[in-house]
Parts: sequence; structure tokens; C-alpha cells
Amino acid sequence: MTPVILLAEAQKSAEVTDWPARIGWLIGLALFVALIYWLMREGWKWRGTLQGDLPELPSAPQEPGEARLTMSGRYHGSTTAGQWLDRIVAHGLGTRSRAELNLTDAGLEVVRPGASDFFVPTAALRGARLDKGIAGKVLTEGGLLVVTWALGDKLIDSGFRSDHAAEHTEWVDTLNQMTNDTEGAR
Repeated sequence: MTPVILLAEAQKSAEVTDWPARIGWLIGLALFVALIYWLMREGWKWRGTLQGDLPELPSAPQEPGEARLTMSGRYHGSTTAGQWLDRIVAHGLGTRSRAELNLTDAGLEVVRPGASDFFVPTAALRGARLDKGIAGKVLTEGGLLVVTWALGDKLIDSGFRSDHAAEHTEWVDTLNQMTNDTEGAR
């Protein structure tokens, strides 16, 4: 006699989806994500409140003069100088955006469509360097133009990335030369 293997013929498969439990989990997950987003937004507003002692940003002069250099690219944000993760959000400095930079004898004008423009007078410029990161953005070595400037008594690093990265070196050289000339005149 040959052994017979019997397979389960009449058993019914279990329900694949328990819809009420799945909907409950999705609603719970959506509420959790909304809570995290709200907490992040409150943290951003609180950081802006803590930085409320920063003076207003200077406005560009009516006649800034002829542009020494121009650059189009992205503004990635500003931080406390030397502390690349300490983002500054007051006065709109924390908002990433497209940017047009114009360097004149009067200073550095940053025009940002959809965000607040700002101007850094030549006397406030402290130097420039190539770096790889600023709060929220990390690039390859030398992929970011970082301009150091003074706003009141606080030193600030602002990060820019040109649409043409080859321009960065010329910007660093020109800004550092302007800074040295300004310091020599003081």
C-alpha cells in the first residue's frame, strides 16, 4: 500500500487585510507626522525669536556703482561664523532661495526672488573662503562659497553656490582683496 498525502482542501485562507486596523494605523501615522511638522515649525519660530536681537539688515544704496563681479546661483543660508550648524533664521536669513549676487565697491548685494534681499556693505565684509558645508547643505570640498560678514557685533557666514562652480575662486580672491583693502584703510 502506498502512503497517501492529504492536502488541506477545504480550509479557507485568512483575511488578508483588516481594514479598520489599517485605517486606524494610517490616521495615527498622519497625526504623528503632523505633530512632528508642527514641533519643527515651532522650533524654527523660537530660533527666530532668540535671534531677535540682531539688528535690521542694511539696505542697498540707490547707486551701488558698477559691478565688479556678478553671480547667479543658490543661497543656502547663514550661520554664526565658525559654527556651520548654528543656522540664523532672523530677518529671513534662514530661507533658502535662488540668488543673484552683485559685488560693487559699495558692498555685496544679494537679490533673492521670493525671499528678502539683503546687502552687506564693504566695511562689514570680513572675508570669503571655499567650504563644503553650511547648516542643512553639504557639498563636495570647495563646492560652497562662504562669505563672512558682520551684522552689528555678530559675525555671520553666508553660503552660496554658483550655477558655474568655476566662479567661486575668483569671488574668494576678489572678496578677500576688498577685505584687506578695507582693513588697511581703517
